[in-house]
Amino acid sequence: MIFDRNEQKAVVALLGAGSMGTAIVRRIAAGKKILLGDISEKALERVGDDFRRSGYDVETMVVDALQKDSIEAFAQRAASLGPVMYFIDTAGASPNQASPEHIVNLDMVGTGYAVDAFGEVMAQGGAGLIISSQAAYMYPIPNDIELQLVNTATEDLKDVKFIQEVAMKDSGLAYMIAKRMNHLQAQRAAATTWRKRRARINTISPGVIVTPLAYDEFRASGAGYQAMIDASAAQRTGTSDEIAEVAAFLLGEHAKFITGTDLLVDGGVIASIRTGEFKLWRED
Repeated sequence: MIFDRNEQKAVVALLGAGSMGTAIVRRIAAGKKILLGDISEKALERVGDDFRRSGYDVETMVVDALQKDSIEAFAQRAASLGPVMYFIDTAGASPNQASPEHIVNLDMVGTGYAVDAFGEVMAQGGAGLIISSQAAYMYPIPNDIELQLVNTATEDLKDVKFIQEVAMKDSGLAYMIAKRMNHLQAQRAAATTWRKRRARINTISPGVIVTPLAYDEFRASGAGYQAMIDASAAQRTGTSDEIAEVAAFLLGEHAKFITGTDLLVDGGVIASIRTGEFKLWRED
């Protein structure tokens, strides 16, 4: 049976086939062509089949988000399917899952490669979204360092002295810095390569969101996460569907004047930290 006879459909490319990314795609991709990219063939098979059984038009591709060539091939595959109107990047590793070097390579450099690659293929009027983290607000980077980072080519980021001396020393710091760098990467792209394509790109910084992978963090640092939840105005965790609602706004027609910015969706955790209601760092 042919479910959809439409041709030259808008393309939605998702890098990282986890629950948050797939929730976003479900929210925006009806009647469009979906390209899922992930390093896990099993995840692609499972998620792809689930989408197909729900009536979506989907293709999959194994992508190593650490490798520039693999990411560029993914972007070119997306462009071959039709006009690339949406790109969502959720690929990343959390502090309790990986070493500082791996986090820098994946969450910072790999994300940069993806932003660069899709900056070459986005259709006019298209929109991109990087999933960052509330952690981006937890370690202030000096302004002169941020200016240096935002003006450093992706392939050279690891060689910056600040990255070598600070981010590479601790997984938590690596994660905070990499996620802040996501904001800077979106700003740079919005002003340069994506602007030339007449496309927009933004970031979302989720707070404590319950996903299957989040349980690794909860098991390793449960007390810390519980303290953040208790200190927040929302007094609860968030869901992938709530992030998908925000993503749909930023990717949609009502946000056409928004580019190069971040939207913090954390239930009030960062507000509690900044006002001193919650102490992120223990005072000895």
